[in-house]
Amino acid sequence: MRAARQTTLRDQVSVSGIGVHSGLPVNLTINPADADSGIVFSRIDPDGGEREVRADFRSVTATELATVLGDESGVLCSTAEHILAALRGLGVDNAFVEIDGPEVPIMDGSAAPFVAAIDQVGIRTLSEARRYIKVLKPVSVAKGDSFGELRPADSGFHLDIEINFDSALIGRQSIVLDLTADTFRRELSRARTFGFMKDVSALWSAGKALGASFENTLVLSDNRILNNEGLRYPDEFVRHKALDAVGDLALAGAPLIGAYRSVRGGHRLNHAVLVALMSDPSAYTIVEAGEARRVRGHAEAPGLVAPVYGPDVS
Repeated sequence: MRAARQTTLRDQVSVSGIGVHSGLPVNLTINPADADSGIVFSRIDPDGGEREVRADFRSVTATELATVLGDESGVLCSTAEHILAALRGLGVDNAFVEIDGPEVPIMDGSAAPFVAAIDQVGIRTLSEARRYIKVLKPVSVAKGDSFGELRPADSGFHLDIEINFDSALIGRQSIVLDLTADTFRRELSRARTFGFMKDVSALWSAGKALGASFENTLVLSDNRILNNEGLRYPDEFVRHKALDAVGDLALAGAPLIGAYRSVRGGHRLNHAVLVALMSDPSAYTIVEAGEARRVRGHAEAPGLVAPVYGPDVS
């Protein structure tokens, strides 16, 4: 059964860490927000300057290695996907996220530290009805050997994620689940971002992964996992890809009622499929919890308008 009312946090909560790509220290505070606020990121700079951007698909400026949010003024923050996954996975509709650096802290490479922070203060139910984006017809995007599709579903949100890496340590993995707060906590939240030792030099030369370490990244050599902890799940790699998909699709601006199928996907494909959905007025409608009727059409719904950036943003 879908939750009937919107939610936010009971109180503010803060975490600190470093950016996995920038290597810079950053403090992040999640604040409660009023109903219909959605998720808003605010960047506070050392000089006192402040910028805000709403977390939706139109705010995506790049998708290479991470989901980057910004506006016409430039990048506001990078690597937003894990905190977005935690908020959507736990069913938090409204929050004001303040950061004082260029990147959301990577923490341990998963969404678990953000889940723990949210649990520390708890979730408050608001009086306003929750709205959902209901997929009405299949919408798909193919990019080379990658494929993503959103399809209708009677209720809830269903994930079907498959990866296939040319690595004996990963190979082909898949996971299928119905997304709830419980399944997100148990099946996805602890899955960490991963990378290959052979790619480190190239990433550093490109100014990427400057903050990556064994404390925040699952690192693979040609024949073994280098982290002392080992794997948290036998198929942790595909579970992290599913976690990323939850975060990237949270940029729809409301919970989705539908099913998402992804093969060899990533941030770029997730965003492209979401843009394809939101660009087609006949592909979705907006419903309130407990109601089957259409509430608003594409052109009337606040925050749900034609994207600034196309499906090929990278």
